[in-house]
Amino acid sequence: KFGFVGMMKMERVKLGDISKLINGDRGKNYPSQADITDDGEIPFINAGHLNGGSIDFSEMNYISQDKYDKLNSGKFQKGDILYCLRGSLGKKAIVNNDINGAIASSLVIIRPDPEKVSGEYLMLALDSPAIKEQLVKANNGSSQPNLSAASVREYEVELPEFSIQKEVVEKLIKVRSIIDNRRQELQLLNDLIKARFVEMFGDPVSNPYGYDKVALSDLADIKIGPFGSLLHKDDYIVGGHPLLNPSHIVDGKISPDNKLTISNEKYEELSAYHLKTGDVVMGRRGEMGRCAIVPEEGFLCGTGSILIRTKGEVTADYIQKIISFPSFKKTIEDMAVGQTMPNLNVPIVSSFQIIKPPRKVQDRYYAFAEQVDKSKVVVQKALDETQILFNSLMQQYFG
Repeated sequence: KFGFVGMMKMERVKLGDISKLINGDRGKNYPSQADITDDGEIPFINAGHLNGGSIDFSEMNYISQDKYDKLNSGKFQKGDILYCLRGSLGKKAIVNNDINGAIASSLVIIRPDPEKVSGEYLMLALDSPAIKEQLVKANNGSSQPNLSAASVREYEVELPEFSIQKEVVEKLIKVRSIIDNRRQELQLLNDLIKARFVEMFGDPVSNPYGYDKVALSDLADIKIGPFGSLLHKDDYIVGGHPLLNPSHIVDGKISPDNKLTISNEKYEELSAYHLKTGDVVMGRRGEMGRCAIVPEEGFLCGTGSILIRTKGEVTADYIQKIISFPSFKKTIEDMAVGQTMPNLNVPIVSSFQIIKPPRKVQDRYYAFAEQVDKSKVVVQKALDETQILFNSLMQQYFG
């Protein structure tokens, strides 16, 4: 159904041959920070306003009509593609609104030649593995990723005739829509579990159901990460056992850094700080309440983290959800010490007051969560299969 589109007759062309590239105005009329105003009429767009292929107008910068009229370049129109040259290379959005606007110097306007290529086809082509490979080669930045408009103009694009372009776009957009729906379904299932948690346990601080409260130390063993004297800069290697510091806890998930790891020998030396599957690791500095469940063996609790290991009366998932609950995070902030940076220690964390619902209430919640998780597995499998299909089609159509 979504297979290769007919006998595609493809022509490899340069991007500059099928579109016009327009830089932002870098002359004396280039908008300065002083020209950006909330009461301006004309959107002034930088890379931060490009979001998922569209322009995010929620926190837009504006310049006056008078300033816009004086610009010599960098004015976009409906159908243009705005493409990032610095920082987030290749980030892009198509202008779907019939509006006037201007771009910052970090962007370039790609204006498709309507007699040769459609903007929708070009947007998909710019997402292809072939273009991304050319982007990497064209990057001439050292400290900051950087492209020149001239190098983007040299991108080579597979270009079929117009009727085939339309068919390719329709098929890929249809598959992408299925992917988006699957992701939305996963999010709804996640939201369902969160809603059920609140329904059954309530706010863990105000405790509307009057559950018993106990110190976290009654429910879990708590240990701070190794002191800095036990770990030195020259202990760090690439590809070893990852350390988990606060920066490696992102949105309640573990996100290790392959460059901040230690050798097997050092890992064994610090065996007291090994993280086990199912432990909760929590940051003790910076953002309060940042915590995640350890998914597998082989991680080391970092110097900026605290290890929380349940004694079995509540699950690690329960502890993680309580600590990361918004009202509980606010409570932790009030308990933290330190003037320049909030800081937690073992006595403070041990004294956290945790609601302890009856076991039968916990069991009912986790029976519900287990059923939802089974649905998530099915949806995730379908999502993965559809993503593989999309990637395969992108490879077929664009090389």
